[in-house]
Amino acid sequence: MKIVETYSHLNGLEFLLVHKPNLWKEIQSVISAVNAETCKTKVSKEKTMKGKLLYSPIDMNSAFNRLLRAKDWEESRVSYWVTKSERLIRKTLTMPPEEQKKEIEAAGDKPIFSYNQTDFVKDRVAVEVQFGKYSFVAYDLFVKHLAFYIGDKIDVGIEILPMKSLQSQMSSGVAYYEGELYNVVRQGRGVPAVPLVIIGITP
Repeated sequence: MKIVETYSHLNGLEFLLVHKPNLWKEIQSVISAVNAETCKTKVSKEKTMKGKLLYSPIDMNSAFNRLLRAKDWEESRVSYWVTKSERLIRKTLTMPPEEQKKEIEAAGDKPIFSYNQTDFVKDRVAVEVQFGKYSFVAYDLFVKHLAFYIGDKIDVGIEILPMKSLQSQMSSGVAYYEGELYNVVRQGRGVPAVPLVIIGITP
């Protein structure tokens, strides 16, 4: 596969080029190593594309997973405690998890354990490969990457998405680069408050 477009949010790409050039080259090499044609395995059951052979999100995810794991990109979690009180959440937001729990309990509220999980993290860079529904991308960009950044686990997040030209050869409802770029730009220059690189790919 190949990179067709990249969008650098809050200088995410510039950060990689200056501070993590080898990781950026690694991401590029992984994308180019994915053979899209071997992932064209899904027979559509949808009315408008019945019987047509489509690109399989599962197969493409598997290919990325295999290649990234081979280069030591590993799953990571950020754990935290939440509660019903906005005041307490604001107070404990930047504390370590164990302190969050104690602070919430000391205030007489019930702490609820929660976490965010990212599939691929290496040397303070997180990668999400997203061939899922639109809502998953918003969660990646506005929750996952942001949580890891605020938790001081990453310096930049990378989101890999199909271009519309590839998405049109997949099941309906899959997010695509142009649409998600619009959603990010529409929020304004500082939202989400995490450096990102959004990548659009085609076969």
